Amino acid sequence: MSDKSSWPKQSFGFGAFYFSYYSFVGVFPTYITLYLAFREIGAFEIGILMSLMQAMRIVGPNLWGWLADWTGQRARVLQMTAAAALVAFIGFFFGGGFWYFAFFMVAVNLFTSAQGPLSDALILSEMQGNMSRYGQLRLWGSVGYVVMTAASGFVLDWTGIGLMPWVGAVILGAVLLVSLRLYQTPRPAAEKKRVSLWHVVRQRDVVAFMVSGCFMLAAHSALYAFYSLYLSNLGYSSVTIGLMWAIGATAEIVFFIYQSPVIRRFGIKSVMLASLFLAVVRFALIGVGAESFAILLFAQLLHAATFGAHHVASILSIQKWFSGPLQARGQALFISASYGIGGTAGGFLLSWVWDFFMPESVYWVASAFALVALFAAWLSFRWQTTK
Repeated sequence: MSDKSSWPKQSFGFGAFYFSYYSFVGVFPTYITLYLAFREIGAFEIGILMSLMQAMRIVGPNLWGWLADWTGQRARVLQMTAAAALVAFIGFFFGGGFWYFAFFMVAVNLFTSAQGPLSDALILSEMQGNMSRYGQLRLWGSVGYVVMTAASGFVLDWTGIGLMPWVGAVILGAVLLVSLRLYQTPRPAAEKKRVSLWHVVRQRDVVAFMVSGCFMLAAHSALYAFYSLYLSNLGYSSVTIGLMWAIGATAEIVFFIYQSPVIRRFGIKSVMLASLFLAVVRFALIGVGAESFAILLFAQLLHAATFGAHHVASILSIQKWFSGPLQARGQALFISASYGIGGTAGGFLLSWVWDFFMPESVYWVASAFALVALFAAWLSFRWQTTK
Protein backbone atom coordinates (compact mmCIF):
# COMPACT_ATOMS: atom_id res chain seq x y z
CA MET A 1 0.00 0.00 0.00
CA SER A 2 1.41 3.38 -1.00
CA ASP A 3 2.47 5.85 1.60
CA LYS A 4 0.73 9.12 0.77
CA SER A 5 3.41 11.04 2.61
CA SER A 6 5.75 10.22 -0.30
CA TRP A 7 3.89 12.74 -2.48
CA PRO A 8 6.07 15.87 -2.86
CA LYS A 9 4.63 19.16 -1.58
CA GLN A 10 4.31 20.56 -5.10
CA SER A 11 2.58 17.51 -6.56
CA PHE A 12 -0.34 19.48 -7.99
CA GLY A 13 1.98 22.07 -9.52
CA PHE A 14 4.23 19.46 -11.11
CA GLY A 15 1.25 17.52 -12.48
CA ALA A 16 -0.25 20.71 -13.92
CA PHE A 17 3.08 21.72 -15.45
CA TYR A 18 3.56 18.32 -17.10
CA PHE A 19 -0.01 18.50 -18.45
CA SER A 20 0.41 21.96 -19.96
CA TYR A 21 3.97 21.54 -21.24
CA TYR A 22 3.36 18.19 -22.95
CA SER A 23 0.12 19.57 -24.37
CA PHE A 24 2.28 22.01 -26.31
CA VAL A 25 4.73 19.23 -27.23
CA GLY A 26 1.80 17.37 -28.80
CA VAL A 27 -0.06 20.26 -30.42
CA PHE A 28 2.80 22.30 -31.89
CA PRO A 29 4.52 19.76 -34.19
CA THR A 30 1.17 18.18 -35.11
CA TYR A 31 -0.44 21.36 -36.45
CA ILE A 32 2.38 23.79 -37.18
CA THR A 33 3.12 22.07 -40.50
CA LEU A 34 -0.49 22.61 -41.61
CA TYR A 35 -0.32 26.23 -40.49
CA LEU A 36 2.92 26.83 -42.38
CA ALA A 37 1.34 25.37 -45.53
CA PHE A 38 -1.61 27.73 -44.92
CA ARG A 39 0.93 30.56 -44.89
CA GLU A 40 2.16 29.33 -48.31
CA ILE A 41 5.45 27.83 -47.15
CA GLY A 42 6.55 24.98 -49.47
CA ALA A 43 6.80 21.34 -48.37
CA PHE A 44 10.61 21.26 -48.69
CA GLU A 45 10.96 24.43 -46.62
CA ILE A 46 8.54 23.06 -44.01
CA GLY A 47 10.80 20.02 -43.70
CA ILE A 48 13.79 22.27 -43.02
CA LEU A 49 11.81 24.27 -40.45
CA MET A 50 10.84 21.08 -38.61
CA SER A 51 14.50 20.00 -38.62
CA LEU A 52 15.37 23.30 -36.93
CA MET A 53 12.92 22.38 -34.18
CA GLN A 54 14.77 19.11 -33.59
CA ALA A 55 18.17 20.82 -33.76
CA MET A 56 17.20 23.12 -30.90
CA ARG A 57 16.91 20.03 -28.69
CA ILE A 58 20.66 19.65 -29.07
CA VAL A 59 21.54 23.25 -28.18
CA GLY A 60 18.76 24.47 -25.88
CA PRO A 61 18.71 21.91 -23.05
CA ASN A 62 22.46 22.20 -22.45
CA LEU A 63 22.42 26.00 -22.53
CA TRP A 64 19.56 26.36 -20.04
CA GLY A 65 20.68 23.40 -17.94
CA TRP A 66 24.10 25.00 -17.51
CA LEU A 67 22.53 28.36 -16.60
CA ALA A 68 20.16 26.73 -14.08
CA ASP A 69 22.92 24.78 -12.33
CA TRP A 70 25.43 27.65 -12.47
CA THR A 71 22.99 30.12 -10.89
CA GLY A 72 21.30 27.54 -8.67
CA GLN A 73 17.94 29.05 -9.74
CA ARG A 74 16.25 26.23 -11.66
CA ALA A 75 12.71 27.47 -11.01
CA ARG A 76 13.60 31.00 -12.11
CA VAL A 77 15.22 29.78 -15.34
CA LEU A 78 12.16 27.61 -16.01
CA GLN A 79 9.88 30.62 -15.55
CA MET A 80 12.10 32.87 -17.65
CA THR A 81 12.16 30.44 -20.58
CA ALA A 82 8.39 29.93 -20.32
CA ALA A 83 7.83 33.69 -20.59
CA ALA A 84 10.33 34.04 -23.45
CA ALA A 85 8.71 31.16 -25.37
CA LEU A 86 5.31 32.85 -25.13
CA VAL A 87 6.72 36.18 -26.34
CA ALA A 88 8.58 34.50 -29.23
CA PHE A 89 5.45 32.59 -30.24
CA ILE A 90 3.70 35.89 -31.04
CA GLY A 91 5.68 35.88 -34.28
CA PHE A 92 3.50 33.05 -35.61
CA PHE A 93 0.46 35.32 -35.58
CA PHE A 94 1.83 37.17 -38.58
CA GLY A 95 2.66 36.14 -42.11
CA GLY A 96 6.13 35.95 -43.54
CA GLY A 97 8.49 33.97 -45.72
CA PHE A 98 10.81 31.08 -44.96
CA TRP A 99 13.47 33.09 -43.11
CA TYR A 100 10.83 34.87 -41.04
CA PHE A 101 9.40 31.58 -39.78
CA ALA A 102 12.88 30.08 -39.41
CA PHE A 103 13.75 32.80 -36.90
CA PHE A 104 10.66 32.22 -34.78
CA MET A 105 10.93 28.42 -35.06
CA VAL A 106 14.44 28.62 -33.63
CA ALA A 107 13.43 31.13 -30.93
CA VAL A 108 10.36 29.25 -29.67
CA ASN A 109 12.05 25.85 -29.60
CA LEU A 110 15.24 27.23 -28.07
CA PHE A 111 13.18 28.26 -25.03
CA THR A 112 10.70 25.35 -24.87
CA SER A 113 13.53 22.80 -25.13
CA ALA A 114 14.60 23.85 -21.62
CA GLN A 115 11.38 22.99 -19.91
CA GLY A 116 11.39 19.20 -19.95
CA PRO A 117 14.83 18.72 -18.34
CA LEU A 118 14.42 21.68 -15.96
CA SER A 119 11.08 20.44 -14.65
CA ASP A 120 12.52 16.94 -14.19
CA ALA A 121 15.51 18.41 -12.33
CA LEU A 122 13.18 20.37 -10.04
CA ILE A 123 11.06 17.35 -9.20
CA LEU A 124 14.13 15.15 -8.61
CA SER A 125 15.45 17.70 -6.16
CA GLU A 126 12.05 17.98 -4.48
CA MET A 127 11.74 14.21 -4.04
CA GLN A 128 15.27 13.82 -2.62
CA GLY A 129 15.73 10.37 -4.11
CA ASN A 130 12.22 9.05 -3.37
CA MET A 131 10.93 8.46 -6.90
CA SER A 132 7.89 6.38 -5.96
CA ARG A 133 5.50 9.05 -7.26
CA TYR A 134 7.42 10.23 -10.34
CA GLY A 135 5.48 8.10 -12.81
CA GLN A 136 2.12 9.09 -11.33
CA LEU A 137 3.04 12.76 -11.82
CA ARG A 138 4.65 12.31 -15.25
CA LEU A 139 1.57 10.53 -16.59
CA TRP A 140 -0.24 13.89 -16.61
CA GLY A 141 2.13 14.89 -19.39
CA SER A 142 0.89 11.96 -21.46
CA VAL A 143 -2.72 12.82 -20.61
CA GLY A 144 -2.16 16.43 -21.69
CA TYR A 145 -0.46 15.29 -24.90
CA VAL A 146 -3.38 13.07 -25.92
CA VAL A 147 -6.28 15.22 -24.71
CA MET A 148 -5.07 18.58 -26.00
CA THR A 149 -3.82 17.25 -29.34
CA ALA A 150 -7.24 15.66 -29.97
CA ALA A 151 -9.17 18.67 -28.66
CA SER A 152 -7.09 21.08 -30.74
CA GLY A 153 -7.79 18.96 -33.81
CA PHE A 154 -11.54 19.34 -33.29
CA VAL A 155 -11.19 23.10 -32.70
CA LEU A 156 -9.03 23.65 -35.78
CA ASP A 157 -11.31 21.52 -37.95
CA TRP A 158 -14.19 23.74 -36.88
CA THR A 159 -12.50 27.14 -37.04
CA GLY A 160 -9.79 26.58 -39.64
CA ILE A 161 -6.02 26.13 -39.30
CA GLY A 162 -5.54 29.91 -39.23
CA LEU A 163 -6.48 29.83 -35.54
CA MET A 164 -3.48 27.63 -34.70
CA PRO A 165 -1.36 30.50 -33.22
CA TRP A 166 -4.15 31.24 -30.73
CA VAL A 167 -4.27 27.61 -29.65
CA GLY A 168 -0.49 27.49 -29.18
CA ALA A 169 -0.39 30.82 -27.35
CA VAL A 170 -3.12 29.76 -24.91
CA ILE A 171 -1.23 26.57 -24.07
CA LEU A 172 2.08 28.43 -23.64
CA GLY A 173 0.25 30.95 -21.45
CA ALA A 174 -0.89 28.06 -19.25
CA VAL A 175 2.71 26.76 -19.11
CA LEU A 176 3.89 30.18 -17.91
CA LEU A 177 1.13 30.55 -15.29
CA VAL A 178 1.76 27.10 -13.86
CA SER A 179 5.55 27.60 -13.83
CA LEU A 180 5.12 30.75 -11.73
CA ARG A 181 3.61 28.58 -8.99
CA LEU A 182 6.66 26.29 -8.85
CA TYR A 183 9.53 27.00 -6.52
CA GLN A 184 12.87 25.47 -5.69
CA THR A 185 13.00 23.79 -2.30
CA PRO A 186 16.19 24.83 -0.45
CA ARG A 187 18.66 21.98 -0.15
CA PRO A 188 21.50 21.47 2.34
CA ALA A 189 24.78 23.21 1.60
CA ALA A 190 26.36 19.90 0.59
CA GLU A 191 24.20 19.81 -2.53
CA LYS A 192 25.43 23.24 -3.56
CA LYS A 193 29.06 22.11 -3.74
CA ARG A 194 30.51 22.63 -7.22
CA VAL A 195 31.09 19.37 -9.06
CA SER A 196 32.83 18.93 -12.41
CA LEU A 197 30.43 17.90 -15.16
CA TRP A 198 33.33 16.70 -17.29
CA HIS A 199 34.43 14.32 -14.52
CA VAL A 200 31.08 12.55 -14.79
CA VAL A 201 30.58 12.75 -18.56
CA ARG A 202 33.92 11.17 -19.45
CA GLN A 203 33.17 7.96 -17.52
CA ARG A 204 32.75 5.10 -19.97
CA ASP A 205 29.52 3.82 -18.39
CA VAL A 206 27.96 7.30 -18.77
CA VAL A 207 29.14 7.56 -22.39
CA ALA A 208 27.66 4.14 -23.18
CA PHE A 209 24.36 5.13 -21.57
CA MET A 210 24.15 8.32 -23.63
CA VAL A 211 24.89 6.33 -26.80
CA SER A 212 22.09 3.94 -25.85
CA GLY A 213 19.63 6.81 -25.45
CA CYS A 214 20.73 8.29 -28.78
CA PHE A 215 20.07 5.06 -30.70
CA MET A 216 16.80 4.39 -28.86
CA LEU A 217 15.37 7.76 -29.90
CA ALA A 218 16.76 7.32 -33.41
CA ALA A 219 14.71 4.11 -33.54
CA HIS A 220 11.60 5.95 -32.35
CA SER A 221 11.93 8.38 -35.26
CA ALA A 222 10.35 5.56 -37.25
CA LEU A 223 7.20 6.18 -35.23
CA TYR A 224 7.17 9.94 -34.92
CA ALA A 225 7.99 10.62 -38.57
CA PHE A 226 6.55 7.69 -40.53
CA TYR A 227 4.06 5.62 -38.51
CA SER A 228 0.87 7.35 -39.68
CA LEU A 229 2.05 7.46 -43.31
CA TYR A 230 3.12 3.80 -43.16
CA LEU A 231 -0.25 2.64 -41.87
CA SER A 232 -2.05 4.79 -44.41
CA ASN A 233 -0.04 3.15 -47.21
CA LEU A 234 -1.12 -0.24 -45.86
CA GLY A 235 -4.76 0.80 -46.20
CA TYR A 236 -5.65 1.59 -42.59
CA SER A 237 -8.25 4.32 -42.10
CA SER A 238 -7.57 7.61 -40.30
CA VAL A 239 -9.78 6.41 -37.45
CA THR A 240 -7.68 3.25 -37.01
CA ILE A 241 -4.43 5.21 -37.19
CA GLY A 242 -5.69 7.62 -34.51
CA LEU A 243 -6.77 4.62 -32.42
CA MET A 244 -3.27 3.15 -32.61
CA TRP A 245 -1.73 6.40 -31.34
CA ALA A 246 -4.29 6.54 -28.52
CA ILE A 247 -3.57 2.93 -27.53
CA GLY A 248 0.16 3.65 -27.35
CA ALA A 249 -0.39 6.73 -25.19
CA THR A 250 -2.76 4.81 -22.89
CA ALA A 251 -0.21 2.00 -22.52
CA GLU A 252 2.49 4.43 -21.37
CA ILE A 253 0.07 6.06 -18.91
CA VAL A 254 -0.69 2.64 -17.37
CA PHE A 255 3.03 2.04 -16.89
CA PHE A 256 3.50 5.43 -15.26
CA ILE A 257 0.74 4.57 -12.78
CA TYR A 258 2.44 1.33 -11.75
CA GLN A 259 6.02 2.51 -12.19
CA SER A 260 6.97 2.38 -8.52
CA PRO A 261 6.17 -1.30 -7.77
CA VAL A 262 7.67 -2.38 -11.11
CA ILE A 263 10.98 -0.58 -10.44
CA ARG A 264 10.99 -1.79 -6.85
CA ARG A 265 10.37 -5.40 -7.90
CA PHE A 266 12.76 -5.68 -10.86
CA GLY A 267 15.26 -2.83 -10.48
CA ILE A 268 16.42 -0.16 -12.92
CA LYS A 269 18.80 -2.41 -14.85
CA SER A 270 16.23 -5.11 -15.62
CA VAL A 271 13.55 -2.59 -16.58
CA MET A 272 15.93 -0.72 -18.88
CA LEU A 273 17.28 -3.80 -20.65
CA ALA A 274 13.78 -5.28 -20.99
CA SER A 275 12.46 -2.05 -22.52
CA LEU A 276 15.28 -2.03 -25.09
CA PHE A 277 14.82 -5.71 -25.97
CA LEU A 278 11.08 -5.14 -26.43
CA ALA A 279 11.90 -2.17 -28.69
CA VAL A 280 13.88 -4.53 -30.93
CA VAL A 281 10.84 -6.83 -31.03
CA ARG A 282 8.31 -4.02 -31.49
CA PHE A 283 9.91 -2.38 -34.51
CA ALA A 284 10.60 -5.74 -36.14
CA LEU A 285 6.92 -6.68 -35.71
CA ILE A 286 5.77 -3.41 -37.28
CA GLY A 287 8.09 -4.04 -40.21
CA VAL A 288 7.11 -7.64 -40.82
CA GLY A 289 3.51 -7.91 -39.70
CA ALA A 290 1.74 -4.54 -39.71
CA GLU A 291 -0.81 -5.87 -42.21
CA SER A 292 -2.21 -7.91 -39.30
CA PHE A 293 -4.32 -5.79 -36.95
CA ALA A 294 -3.58 -8.16 -34.06
CA ILE A 295 0.19 -7.86 -34.53
CA LEU A 296 -0.08 -4.08 -34.94
CA LEU A 297 -2.14 -3.82 -31.74
CA PHE A 298 0.36 -5.92 -29.77
CA ALA A 299 3.26 -3.85 -31.08
CA GLN A 300 1.52 -0.64 -30.06
CA LEU A 301 0.85 -1.94 -26.54
CA LEU A 302 4.63 -2.36 -26.23
CA HIS A 303 4.83 1.46 -26.12
CA ALA A 304 4.38 1.00 -22.37
CA ALA A 305 7.86 -0.53 -22.34
CA THR A 306 9.67 1.22 -25.18
CA PHE A 307 8.66 4.71 -24.05
CA GLY A 308 7.16 4.53 -20.54
CA ALA A 309 9.59 2.09 -18.94
CA HIS A 310 12.59 3.41 -20.86
CA HIS A 311 11.82 7.01 -19.88
CA VAL A 312 11.50 6.25 -16.16
CA ALA A 313 14.60 4.03 -16.08
CA SER A 314 16.55 6.74 -17.94
CA ILE A 315 15.50 9.50 -15.52
CA LEU A 316 16.49 7.36 -12.53
CA SER A 317 19.83 6.45 -14.08
CA ILE A 318 20.67 10.06 -14.91
CA GLN A 319 19.73 11.06 -11.35
CA LYS A 320 22.28 8.59 -10.01
CA TRP A 321 25.17 10.06 -12.02
CA PHE A 322 24.14 13.73 -12.12
CA SER A 323 22.89 14.47 -8.63
CA GLY A 324 22.73 17.69 -6.62
CA PRO A 325 24.10 20.69 -8.52
CA LEU A 326 24.45 18.69 -11.75
CA GLN A 327 20.83 17.57 -12.01
CA ALA A 328 19.65 20.12 -14.58
CA ARG A 329 22.71 19.67 -16.80
CA GLY A 330 22.49 15.89 -16.52
CA GLN A 331 18.87 15.81 -17.63
CA ALA A 332 19.65 18.34 -20.38
CA LEU A 333 22.59 16.30 -21.64
CA PHE A 334 20.42 13.20 -21.92
CA ILE A 335 17.70 15.11 -23.79
CA SER A 336 20.31 16.50 -26.20
CA ALA A 337 21.91 13.10 -26.82
CA SER A 338 18.62 11.22 -27.21
CA TYR A 339 15.89 13.49 -28.56
CA GLY A 340 18.31 16.02 -30.06
CA ILE A 341 21.11 14.06 -31.76
CA GLY A 342 19.31 10.71 -31.89
CA GLY A 343 15.97 12.09 -33.02
CA THR A 344 17.48 14.40 -35.65
CA ALA A 345 19.98 11.90 -37.10
CA GLY A 346 17.43 9.09 -36.99
CA GLY A 347 14.86 11.18 -38.82
CA PHE A 348 17.29 12.08 -41.61
CA LEU A 349 18.62 8.54 -42.03
CA LEU A 350 15.20 6.90 -41.97
CA SER A 351 13.93 9.46 -44.50
CA TRP A 352 16.64 8.23 -46.85
CA VAL A 353 15.68 4.60 -46.15
CA TRP A 354 12.02 5.41 -46.87
CA ASP A 355 12.90 7.04 -50.21
CA PHE A 356 15.32 4.37 -51.49
CA PHE A 357 13.90 1.13 -50.08
CA MET A 358 10.54 -0.37 -49.17
CA PRO A 359 8.63 1.49 -46.38
CA GLU A 360 8.83 -1.52 -44.04
CA SER A 361 12.64 -1.25 -44.25
CA VAL A 362 12.35 1.81 -41.98
CA TYR A 363 11.20 -0.43 -39.14
CA TRP A 364 13.87 -3.06 -39.75
CA VAL A 365 16.50 -0.31 -39.47
CA ALA A 366 14.73 1.02 -36.35
CA SER A 367 14.89 -2.47 -34.85
CA ALA A 368 18.63 -2.54 -35.57
CA PHE A 369 19.00 0.87 -33.88
CA ALA A 370 17.23 -0.52 -30.81
CA LEU A 371 19.59 -3.52 -30.81
CA VAL A 372 22.60 -1.17 -30.75
CA ALA A 373 20.91 0.73 -27.89
CA LEU A 374 20.44 -2.55 -26.00
CA PHE A 375 24.12 -3.48 -26.40
CA ALA A 376 25.29 -0.01 -25.31
CA ALA A 377 23.06 -0.11 -22.21
CA TRP A 378 24.29 -3.61 -21.36
CA LEU A 379 27.87 -2.33 -21.57
CA SER A 380 26.98 0.63 -19.36
CA PHE A 381 25.55 -1.56 -16.60
CA ARG A 382 28.45 -4.01 -16.90
CA TRP A 383 31.00 -1.22 -16.53
CA GLN A 384 29.12 0.18 -13.55
CA THR A 385 29.58 -3.10 -11.67
CA THR A 386 33.32 -3.19 -12.41
CA LYS A 387 34.12 0.27 -11.07
